[in-house]
Amino acid sequence: MTAQTTTLPRRLLARRLLALREAAKLTRDKAAKLAEISSQTLWRLENGQVANVKKMVVRALCDVYSASDNDREALLWLTEEARKTGWWQSYSDAMFDNKDLFVVLEQSARRVTSFQLTLLPGLVQTADYRRAMAQTYEPPLNDEEIDRRIELLTKRQARHEEASDSFVLEVLLSEAALHHRIGGAAVMADQVRNLVKLSKRGNVSIRIVPLAVGGHLGLQVGSFVLLEFPKHPNPALTEPPVVYVEGYTGALYLDKPDEIEQYRTALSAIDRAALNQSESRALLVKIAEEYEA
Repeated sequence: MTAQTTTLPRRLLARRLLALREAAKLTRDKAAKLAEISSQTLWRLENGQVANVKKMVVRALCDVYSASDNDREALLWLTEEARKTGWWQSYSDAMFDNKDLFVVLEQSARRVTSFQLTLLPGLVQTADYRRAMAQTYEPPLNDEEIDRRIELLTKRQARHEEASDSFVLEVLLSEAALHHRIGGAAVMADQVRNLVKLSKRGNVSIRIVPLAVGGHLGLQVGSFVLLEFPKHPNPALTEPPVVYVEGYTGALYLDKPDEIEQYRTALSAIDRAALNQSESRALLVKIAEEYEA
């Protein structure tokens, strides 16, 4: 089979370069002039249309934008990765100084579909649930680090609270995730009640795969997130979907058409195993009441 080169690294590079230019309050023409490149070249870079990005160009733009050392290192790394074939990589949490690549993608997505076996996805976690989880990390996080993570989580969640017309969140959750007593009964009662509240929003769907369903494809596939992006007026510029698979030491970002199709097939099977929304809400209320008893 012919090896494929994913566009994900250069799309991430494009998004970071655009964000840095806007933070520097420079027009595209002005930035291009200072970096000694054409405005058309910069436009193509910011739209992920340059397949062979030159490091000298990225360095020049970093100088123009007064990029931090972390940003400069990350951009040069993405420049190198964009040239590789069959790209999929692990990311350390420190690479973007806590600005995780997943968060960058999530904030650009028009639809996020999350299937989780054991833990709740970040977009529906309460602060207390998140804090209880963060307190189990190794090596341990200090209070300041935990507070920063919760602050980031709050900003991420504001997306589905404020952008109901342009953002859809679909959560498919194994019932098992609701029975892990993260933080204790009171924390879990509040967390499950929060799921009930969120499930009533027009742009949020939360459905449960009950333990009684037995075996299903999701148990083999494991937890994952499918991110889909807004349609561009020019179809060639519409970003293809990405599947995110989180691991203990890093994560996979998959965007090849055959990979996406396999995960869509898995979602269809999980969808068939899940309760409908009203049944799921009733089960959530029952579990919350059990925690409150």
